[in-house]
Amino acid sequence: MSNPLSRRKMIKGSLAATAGVGLLASRATLAEDNPDWKIEKGRIKQSVVPWCFKNVMVDGEKYSINEEELAISSAKLGLKSVELCDPKFWPMLKKLGLTCAIAGSHGFVSGFNHVENHAMCIEKVTKSVEAASDFGCPSVICFSGMKKLDPKDPKCPEISEEEGQKNTVDGIKKIVGLAEKKKVTLCIEVLNSRVDINMKGHPGYQADTLEWAVKVCDKVGSPNFKILFDIYHIQIMEGDIITRIKQYKDYVGHYHTAGNPGRAEIDDSQEINYPPIIRAIVDSGYTGFLGQEFIPRKKDLLGSLRQGVKICDV
Repeated sequence: MSNPLSRRKMIKGSLAATAGVGLLASRATLAEDNPDWKIEKGRIKQSVVPWCFKNVMVDGEKYSINEEELAISSAKLGLKSVELCDPKFWPMLKKLGLTCAIAGSHGFVSGFNHVENHAMCIEKVTKSVEAASDFGCPSVICFSGMKKLDPKDPKCPEISEEEGQKNTVDGIKKIVGLAEKKKVTLCIEVLNSRVDINMKGHPGYQADTLEWAVKVCDKVGSPNFKILFDIYHIQIMEGDIITRIKQYKDYVGHYHTAGNPGRAEIDDSQEINYPPIIRAIVDSGYTGFLGQEFIPRKKDLLGSLRQGVKICDV
């Protein structure tokens, strides 16, 4: 043991073993699943999105949780909301002490970036804003839409960034006054346009960067028009999540989670490190909701939800 090389090898081996034990302990902690666990710190209001817990394929079989079961489980977990669900479920949420953090409206394919869609988008957003106001839902989602008016037509031209922004601003200005009056916030979602897998990416979507959405917010100029900051989508398009949270904190009206790659659980099998990101969101002064929107890969769908909620309870 007097050989310096042997001593160095021993020290390196000891350090590696210690680090390995620490990593295993960390993973074991995350893997532990106590069905009775509920949110302990509650520094951020957590919510869940129902669609990604339906028809989940695991080992060739489908697994689903309906809205009622998801709502009951969410209330037991200490969540505050089940979001983007049909208003017919809202009375049930209220009975469980939950809200709907953000309501749906029009879809992401046909949005405000084409004037031809304005009448449809305004009609659907109006209906959602009024329903949200009556119920006490704080936000309504909206979308830029695809660059092509008809995404299925390969010959259909793409609208330019400038014209798409102008049309979006003009369309939002027609409806944002109602949102202000009803004290509801419209949130335009930034989606990734890189991943060509259904509901994991949206090639051709126009609002695919924060900067595009920020420009629209600036031109609309209303405190009731903000951005839905989906951490998964923005990680794929731009990364640098914590810096962007700090830079654009005043523009954010809602957050979504999911793991990357794959839009799966937000555990340590993927590249986004959620605890410091959630701490950065809390430290930014944000007081809104964080929606869990990952697609589980495990048969125990509620176990996956519980794990994600625990990771974000910083």
